[in-house]
Amino acid sequence: MDPTLPQRMYLLSLYADDGEPGLGRYRGLLMRAAALTELTLDERLAEESGKALLKPVDEPPSDPFLAEVLRDVSPDEPRHWMTLLQNDAHTAEAAVREHLAEAGVITVRQGTALGVLPTRKITVNTPEEIRGLRERVRNAVMLGLDPATLPLTETATAVLAAEGEVESVFTLRERWRHRKALAALGDHFDGAVPGLRQAFRAAVASSRAAGGGWSQ
Repeated sequence: MDPTLPQRMYLLSLYADDGEPGLGRYRGLLMRAAALTELTLDERLAEESGKALLKPVDEPPSDPFLAEVLRDVSPDEPRHWMTLLQNDAHTAEAAVREHLAEAGVITVRQGTALGVLPTRKITVNTPEEIRGLRERVRNAVMLGLDPATLPLTETATAVLAAEGEVESVFTLRERWRHRKALAALGDHFDGAVPGLRQAFRAAVASSRAAGGGWSQ
């Protein structure tokens, strides 16, 4: 299976060494940001004055979550990135997780704690692939690689992981220490998807200030 960008971001937000989910805060916004990024890179969305506009396409994406996000965009009336990021963000993580489980990429086991509290155990069935992906993404930042030499999907993965505070990819200290490399990657990302990174950053900040951002 070749995972979509939202699926990559979800898998990277898991701690591949133990299969346990990392911090779930902002993960819904992260899934939406990743979907909007992929749809733009696939030339299904265009940017117009800080807003997204649907481009004419022959058929919708085969991935259900990408198709769901695309349906929020109109071909006639551009929509703000912030609006598209926040719309149904609270259900985005569950949607991506469900599709990964159906494809057999992860196994989800439901249970209870103390007999009443629902729990969820997630196992990545090919953890070595996720470790490899995380290593490539980290190297892009830790080694200060030239963004122009990287595939756009890897640049996007690194940028979204940093902006979404995915601690299993970059810790807060690493994000600060390598801020110049992240800034270079961010500038390259902005050239491909104008306005989205700033909107994602604002959405995360707004969610943090409101004490929200938790996904399902």
